[in-house]
Amino acid sequence: MSCSRRKYQPFSLTVSRREAKACIDWSSLSSWHVDAMTSDVIAASPWKIFGSQHGLRLFKEAKDEDPNGKHWDDHPAIMAIGAIDGTSEAVFHTLMSLGTSRTEWDFCFYKGTVVEHLDGHTDIIHVQLYNHWLPWATKRRDFLLRRYWRREDDGTYVILYHSVVHKKCPPQSGYVRACLKSGGYVITPIKQGRECVIKHMLAVDWKFWRSYLRKASARSITIQMLGRVAALSEMFRAKAGNLSHGFLSGDLPMDIGIPESEKEEIKTEVSLNRIQKKTSNETPRQRSGASSLVGLNDADEFFDVPEPADDDLLENGWSLNTVPESCYVDKYQPKLSSAASLVKKLQGLAVQKKGYVDLQGISWEESVLSCYGSTLPKDTTFNTPCSWSASDPSSFLIRGANYLEDHQKITAKGTLMQMVAADWLRSDKREDDLAGRSGSIVQKYAARGGPEFFFIINIQVPGSITYNLALYYMLKTPLHETPLLERFVNGDNAFRNSRFKLIPYISKGSWIVKQSVGRKACLVGQALEINYFRGTNYLELGVDIGSSTVARGVVSLVLGYLNNLVIEMAFLIQGNTPEELPEFLLGTCRLNHLDAAKAVSTDSVRIG
Repeated sequence: MSCSRRKYQPFSLTVSRREAKACIDWSSLSSWHVDAMTSDVIAASPWKIFGSQHGLRLFKEAKDEDPNGKHWDDHPAIMAIGAIDGTSEAVFHTLMSLGTSRTEWDFCFYKGTVVEHLDGHTDIIHVQLYNHWLPWATKRRDFLLRRYWRREDDGTYVILYHSVVHKKCPPQSGYVRACLKSGGYVITPIKQGRECVIKHMLAVDWKFWRSYLRKASARSITIQMLGRVAALSEMFRAKAGNLSHGFLSGDLPMDIGIPESEKEEIKTEVSLNRIQKKTSNETPRQRSGASSLVGLNDADEFFDVPEPADDDLLENGWSLNTVPESCYVDKYQPKLSSAASLVKKLQGLAVQKKGYVDLQGISWEESVLSCYGSTLPKDTTFNTPCSWSASDPSSFLIRGANYLEDHQKITAKGTLMQMVAADWLRSDKREDDLAGRSGSIVQKYAARGGPEFFFIINIQVPGSITYNLALYYMLKTPLHETPLLERFVNGDNAFRNSRFKLIPYISKGSWIVKQSVGRKACLVGQALEINYFRGTNYLELGVDIGSSTVARGVVSLVLGYLNNLVIEMAFLIQGNTPEELPEFLLGTCRLNHLDAAKAVSTDSVRIG
């Protein structure tokens, strides 16, 4: 066993220096044609345009059962896209402001306060709205939101929101607490940074108690609220972008509510980002796309808002007693005859904490004991919840033969290795070296003495219950026939960590999760601690999610939506020299609606 030493990377906007060295770049734009410039995944957009208003294009999210977007849900996800004559940084600070300056453009806004700071780029905010823009006789609405923000390498800013419950801010008299299921902003610079494109998405339950008002009113109110983007654009046009020097230079408005110590760290990080040059390699400069929920435990005071029953949709708000709900291989690119190890960095489960979901005490009774390598079922039809299959390799982009000159990526044509098994386990401690355990699928092949070599990625999510997601990939040809893979397997940790790459993709799930995870390749070993276990016929990578609070923040967000997600991944070794190009995929994986309740206890796994 050997333990990697992480190479540290700079972070982007609002991570303190303590956390700036443990970041994963799971952050990229999604769901618009801008994706082609920032994504390593080929996928159709779920957004369908249905109109325009006040200079904004309006889109709705189409569901699988309604690919043309003709049907409207009770609480539809709607997006407005427009251009603003101002820098992305200036627009970001304007959107973050909760003070009186917000009333210059936000016609819905009455008052806003920060309830609690969670870390340097996550907080809980309370926003109260006027009711003059709502239908006649409608009570005022308010939101209690978890807000997360970050800055990307290209100057793009992302702000994400979703509703939570917090004992310091219960529902208030005179207001109906609406539920923001998912929402936020993506602000992307254009024209050398002088202007920007802004995307504003909302999916809101406005808490109407009359059923016949729900669909029509929810849709029209949400569209009207999205019109704030047009007002914001008009304000910047009127000011011609001539905001104060301090504002444009990165100083935070005083009414954002961030502590002074964190403001200084933020300004330092912004300055570092401005002077940093872009390179063609996805190397240690990868940035985090995840919130950092530091030290969350059973004493934390907020949690995700549950889905209420119809009886709970009352104008006077919610009860304080609300409880949270919680291919096998075709052939790889011909030029590179060597493969490498795979790494896998899911956000399957988060650190246990009161509120999001209480996973303690959840169990799944096993009627038959399983062995390591068989606890998560396979389903190539994608119909079985809590199952795995291989993803289509052609969905992923990899470096082409001339990438070092033209920076062009190509569609992957196959994988070097075959995914043969997966484990979904729970335990009271971290479970290492699963492949080396008696009775595992790896040891059964070893007993036969064949040429098969296994590469296992074991994602370990610590907490009061530790969850392990292990993916087993098999190479049928002798290891020495793929020199790069042999170098990876027998090499040192520095080489392994500098090359092991993951491309994540949430193919089905909430917009807020897709924004957090992204679709851009990242070097996992540069951000997380990886423990390597070398056996006769295998190499296992123990990816410790607990080694980064930033990574734990990502999985904590995913946890609240886990049952509704389809998570796809591809693994590869980064090609850095002409001899190593074009790249090829080691393997792919598709995880269909994972369920924490169906994680198998290690006590139930058969040994020997």
